[in-house]
Amino acid sequence: MKIPTHVAIILDGNGRWAKSKGMPRNYGHTQGAKNVEAICEEAWKMGIKYLTVYAFSTENWSRPKQEVDALMKLLRNYMKNCIKTAHKNHMRVRVIGDKSRLEEDIQKRIQELEEETKDNDGLNFQIAINYGSRDEMLRAINHIARDAQAGRLAESPITEELFESYLDTRDIPDPDLLIRTSGEMRISNFLLWQIAYSELYFCEVPWPDFSKQELEKAIEDYNRRDRRFGGVKEE
Repeated sequence: MKIPTHVAIILDGNGRWAKSKGMPRNYGHTQGAKNVEAICEEAWKMGIKYLTVYAFSTENWSRPKQEVDALMKLLRNYMKNCIKTAHKNHMRVRVIGDKSRLEEDIQKRIQELEEETKDNDGLNFQIAINYGSRDEMLRAINHIARDAQAGRLAESPITEELFESYLDTRDIPDPDLLIRTSGEMRISNFLLWQIAYSELYFCEVPWPDFSKQELEKAIEDYNRRDRRFGGVKEE
């Protein structure tokens, strides 16, 4: 079975999962965070080299303040524990998204986590926090414009390669497979540029219940796809 190099996952269904059990939404987010660690370990064992998860979108700020505050508290705790987990699994962690809106202490923890794990040679794990693909592309365009105005760019057409070098995902290969849990069939402003040729997989299982077996199902489905690029089948 061919294992995709890069899998991206939209982590959906935490709140509905908690509600189905008579628990508050924040309980679902807590259990969902625990499942991230388990899936990271299973993904690496399967041979996946890059895993990117959609943890908090630019649109999530519109949720009730109590829920946002709880998510930020959960994020703080996760960042604190992630360094230990990353070293145990030799995992390199990077955060994509606009970090400037996050509280200063969270930004500091992200910086420490990225620095501490930059030389690890295991799973490349990307966490999308305050991420939106439209926002990412606009930030890239504005950065290019500033560099051009300052004379840091040659006067020549903007190529795909140049544009990609300004994205949050620079130096990270595009996803081969995008998974969304919990039955929704939308991309929700996630990696729009990067998934131009990705295979899409939607499952009914909410994220806290997404297991090794569910990941295997997604990869088996990926292997049944007849992947063609410009009319040529991928070998």
